[in-house]
Amino acid sequence: MMLSFCRIAQARTPVRHALSAIRSPFCTQLRSVRQQAKKSSNTNKQSSNPVVTYFRKLHWYNLPLAVGFGYISYQAYGRIVKREQHLVRTTVDPEELTVNNWLVTAYTCLPLRIISRLWGQMNSIDLPEWLRAPVLGLYVWAFDCNLEEAAVRDLTHYQNLGEFFRRRLRNGARPVNKSSLVVCPADGRVLHLGLADNDRLEQVKGISYSFQEFAGAPTWFEPVASRQVMNPTDDMIPVTKPHRSSQKYASRVLQNSGTSLYHCVIYLAPGDYHGYHSPVNWTVKHRRHFPGELLSVNPGVCRLVKGLFNLNERSVYCGTWEHGFFCMAPVGATNVGSIRVWIDEHLETNSSWKYPAGTYFERSLNAVLDKGAPFGEFNLGSTIVLVFEAPTNFKFSIEPGQKVKFGESIGYLEEVQAESESA
Repeated sequence: MMLSFCRIAQARTPVRHALSAIRSPFCTQLRSVRQQAKKSSNTNKQSSNPVVTYFRKLHWYNLPLAVGFGYISYQAYGRIVKREQHLVRTTVDPEELTVNNWLVTAYTCLPLRIISRLWGQMNSIDLPEWLRAPVLGLYVWAFDCNLEEAAVRDLTHYQNLGEFFRRRLRNGARPVNKSSLVVCPADGRVLHLGLADNDRLEQVKGISYSFQEFAGAPTWFEPVASRQVMNPTDDMIPVTKPHRSSQKYASRVLQNSGTSLYHCVIYLAPGDYHGYHSPVNWTVKHRRHFPGELLSVNPGVCRLVKGLFNLNERSVYCGTWEHGFFCMAPVGATNVGSIRVWIDEHLETNSSWKYPAGTYFERSLNAVLDKGAPFGEFNLGSTIVLVFEAPTNFKFSIEPGQKVKFGESIGYLEEVQAESESA
């Protein structure tokens, strides 16, 4: 049987060679005819329809879905920014730009505290040494960080993003203007400043918020026993509504005659130096911590959400300086749940527990701070609110929208300025 199969195969082999010899010239000729027909059809199409010709020349590549979605989102974001800028330029009344209360309520329902805690945990993950320079270098490029001012310029020195956020400045990078009445407490951009209208402070131009809701009742300097503040444990105060008129509240805050209430709001961007310092020589006597929301404090959001600073988590430090009342309040924001204050080791922010709006924790302090002394730091970037009493001839030396740095002068007394110029 095997021999018969072998003979049949041997007999078929010459036949196959003969057929292939006959078929190959025919196939070659047929292939050449097809190619010529295809070329002629392409030339006819190119000459007849230039649009089709253009698309035929394009080379199409497969892209991941996320890349395409990211590009579309980027384009949509650019259109939204242009639209909002046009609205700001054309709108006469800033109140028209603020969003409805139900949108603010929906915004506060987002899990921003969970997101902020997760972000903090991610920032504390140590990076391999070979990965530190690329990752941190990308952050430096994205947010325009100035490494020339850092105490340590080598990116491989910082084990994680959190350490880089909290980087220290080199000696002499921020000389403090000791002769100035008030110096800038941090690097950032001025959102707004000016004279308070009783207890009304301007959040942005044309939109104000209540200092009474921001800082609570003016009982900071009353005896501790009357407020039942427990030390070293905090005393939780339930939610309270403002019970004084705007004018009466301002009169309780002011301690001297011939003075007025001034305020200044400074926004710290992610690329700025994240530490903040004492702007004057003063004595911190009281802290009131409001565990509120963690909404974004971006200037665009400040323009949309009325009373944003009264909603967000904040730690209000009140005391006295040479001209009366002085208040400094670091305000939390999205991804900035951690607020550190060096004179207040008991402060705990970004709690997992949801407290009713307006609830606060308070404690008594007695810390004497010099101008320019370290006060605390943020873990990413947020806002510093200054509210202080000063003589009526006090003038700010900065303007809204101006970029400022820690240690620079932000205010002076007009008569003192005139005397120094004449001298």
